[in-house]
Amino acid sequence: MNVPESQTNFSSPEERNYQRLKEFAQSEGAALFGVTNIESFKQEFFFPPSLTANLNRAVVVAVRLSEKILEEIEDHPTPLYYHHYRQINIFLDQLALRSANFIQERNWEVLPVPASQIIDWENQRGHLSHKKMAVKAGLGWIGRNNLLVNPQLGAQIRLVTILTNMPLKIDSPTLGDCGPCHACIPVCPAGAIGENPEEFDHLKCYQQLKLFRKLGYTQQFICGICVKACKGVSH
Repeated sequence: MNVPESQTNFSSPEERNYQRLKEFAQSEGAALFGVTNIESFKQEFFFPPSLTANLNRAVVVAVRLSEKILEEIEDHPTPLYYHHYRQINIFLDQLALRSANFIQERNWEVLPVPASQIIDWENQRGHLSHKKMAVKAGLGWIGRNNLLVNPQLGAQIRLVTILTNMPLKIDSPTLGDCGPCHACIPVCPAGAIGENPEEFDHLKCYQQLKLFRKLGYTQQFICGICVKACKGVSH
């Protein structure tokens, strides 16, 4: 039974806003939702400082990738995965836009950040690190494969971030790691994955992505092999 908002008990406006925004995002297709404070690392963003001056929260949402589409990947990305990857990014941008409208209609400032608008391909950097925001927002940790790993969904997700000054409850970071799982290491065609996340070789990974593109497997720098292998520590 749905409980009317007037009968729902919240201890603070931050909790009320958080729950309503989370429910909205989930109704639009979000699999994961979290919030963090951004005041201490705004300087890492590739935005004019004036654009984020009044913003103090990052809302991070994740959407699941199709297990069936990932299943087709063996030693290179497939046309089906390439199409899926692009459509998921479009879906994430639409989800961020709808969430931003939800916030803006309540008279708070909001900045939806593109899900996959890369500014520096060689260093794989966008306007901000969705992965870092997700870690801070409690959605998972950075795995050996240099991707966000969620305990239940592994790396089989894509992320988008919305910056705002809407009063929202803040989530705690997830305390976890990949533990004994090494599924991503032997399957990486570039040999870019090491025992520790800090050992990940960005250059080797990028060179492999360029090779996949040169060979005509995809028109974008994507792979998907370690994503397929990473199913979460709960499996």
